[in-house]
Amino acid sequence: MSSVIPLAISAERAVPDRWTAADVARIDPLAMSAAPLIGEREIVRVSAELDIWDAWPLQIQTGAPMVFEDGATLWMALAAPRFEDPDDRHGHARIHLFRRDAAGWSPLGPAMPEGFSPGSREWSGSAVVDADGRALTLYFTATGRRGETAPTFEQRLFSARASLETSGDRPRLFDWRDLREVVERDAAHYMASDGGVGVIGTIKAFRDPAYFHDPRDGGHYLFFAGSAAGGAAFNGVIGAALSSSGRADDWRLAPPLIDATDVNNELERPHVVMAGGLYYMFWSTQTHVFAPTLRHAPTGLYGMVSEHPMQGWRPLNGTGLVFANPPAAPRQAYSWLVLPDLSVISFIDDWGRGREATGARRFGATFAPALRLRLAGDQAELDV
Repeated sequence: MSSVIPLAISAERAVPDRWTAADVARIDPLAMSAAPLIGEREIVRVSAELDIWDAWPLQIQTGAPMVFEDGATLWMALAAPRFEDPDDRHGHARIHLFRRDAAGWSPLGPAMPEGFSPGSREWSGSAVVDADGRALTLYFTATGRRGETAPTFEQRLFSARASLETSGDRPRLFDWRDLREVVERDAAHYMASDGGVGVIGTIKAFRDPAYFHDPRDGGHYLFFAGSAAGGAAFNGVIGAALSSSGRADDWRLAPPLIDATDVNNELERPHVVMAGGLYYMFWSTQTHVFAPTLRHAPTGLYGMVSEHPMQGWRPLNGTGLVFANPPAAPRQAYSWLVLPDLSVISFIDDWGRGREATGARRFGATFAPALRLRLAGDQAELDV
């Protein structure tokens, strides 16, 4: 296939696939797949000083983590100093680098140097290592503006390059350069990310760029969380930028691919993996960002499947729900990332409390135990 096919499809396609209220209404809280309960012994903090959440690996072009000779991998995650109210972390988030090996996770400090990022803080993204392993491209969300006196919720999609040093037991990123806004928001399709009121759960989106290379046509994609133009209160969408070359100056913004208007406000950290010849789009969302009539839907990992990355998306399991947090702890983990081997990484959130949320909030602020999926056509479930 020609590498220009993805761009041609994006230009012609005007109507996104829908995740509907009828899909979500079919979720049965008594029959849904749920992750295992996380206990206190599994709360292993990586750092006493840092709270850690959304994570992604330094990946090779296939999406798999880059693996060193000793079996270690490098990861990025959002991190911030500990606050009495864990929600305050979002206003102080920086991307940090971590090493993962048989002994666990080791913090390596902020990924980018102070003052390099154009935002007042950094939100989620993805990182792709060059074929020679000597440099990488980071795609990330710049939130707010550097130097602003009060934090705003404007979100922009940026890329930057860095060299990678892997000798010794403390890898590092250096020579940061080529900072560039990947695409600019198209107001005809995407609502301004600072258009909400700034309250947790109502914030609008233009964030979380996740890189995907299509082995079939050679196209390069960035999938991201957005908000549909038009002003609906619950208007989450999944958007895409496309490139035939992957060069920094070659990205084009496409209209939304998946539309959850009147269903859900935030389809966070969308990303695609291929399995069995099909494309699987996954995202995370929470009960409180569903429309009021749909709040039987749990906090969990959701997804759709298609024969093509730009069209034909239909909900997995007939509802979109892949798995939920366990009913005994409905907020215990969040921000699930599915890797090409179908392992699933997330972070421990408000663990050990029931739906009534009695008692003090317990923010785990560390990596959750890994899970694994089993996929078969339009069906997805935990592999336990």
